[in-house]
Amino acid sequence: MINYLLPVLAVLAGLLFVLVVKPEKNDHLKLLLAFSGAFLLALTVFDLLPEVYEHGSDKKTGIFIMAGIFLQVFLEYFSQGAEHGHVHPHVKRSGFPWLLFTSLSIHSLLEGFPIHEHENLVYGIVIHKIPIAIILSTFFLDMGMQRGKVILLLVVFALMTPLGSFLPSYFDILKTYYHEISALVIGIFLHISTIILFESTENHRHNIRKLVVILLGVTAAFIL
Repeated sequence: MINYLLPVLAVLAGLLFVLVVKPEKNDHLKLLLAFSGAFLLALTVFDLLPEVYEHGSDKKTGIFIMAGIFLQVFLEYFSQGAEHGHVHPHVKRSGFPWLLFTSLSIHSLLEGFPIHEHENLVYGIVIHKIPIAIILSTFFLDMGMQRGKVILLLVVFALMTPLGSFLPSYFDILKTYYHEISALVIGIFLHISTIILFESTENHRHNIRKLVVILLGVTAAFIL
């Protein structure tokens, strides 16, 4: 039950933070993203990768991982990189960004899939979702959207990851292709986490802090 509840609470915590605090600076948000990226990458390398290669052929598994990378690239064409901390200003010129919201929801649905077999992964997802929820909530509010609608959209977004964890338990076809779908999700995690980690900044001091945070994220994933 906790695996279903924590991702929802993470999104709601990010939303509540925006509604109450109304943050303006994003330095701490970037550090949280760096920690979550390092944590996800380390969990992927330590836990998910060995499992999928153990249960499938190297070539086939590699194809699904690469497919996951390209799938995330495709999704980011519509989400404008919100998964790793960016929403570009030109998105705000049009009406409600359905493509952005849909691509983020698909991403959240898929990332919930491996949690069913890897409970430690939920903590990486939680840490990743808090800054994404902050970014998404801030973006919607900056568009002039009513608070009630923002809350509704964030609740829907929050439910996507638990739904992804729930589906494999009730659909045999998802159980049959569990390792293939997990390899796809691995590709998604690899793409997002490496972009977060290797994104450069002109602030040398921030880079040092980011490096420390990244090492802490890897260490935390190793301990778990």
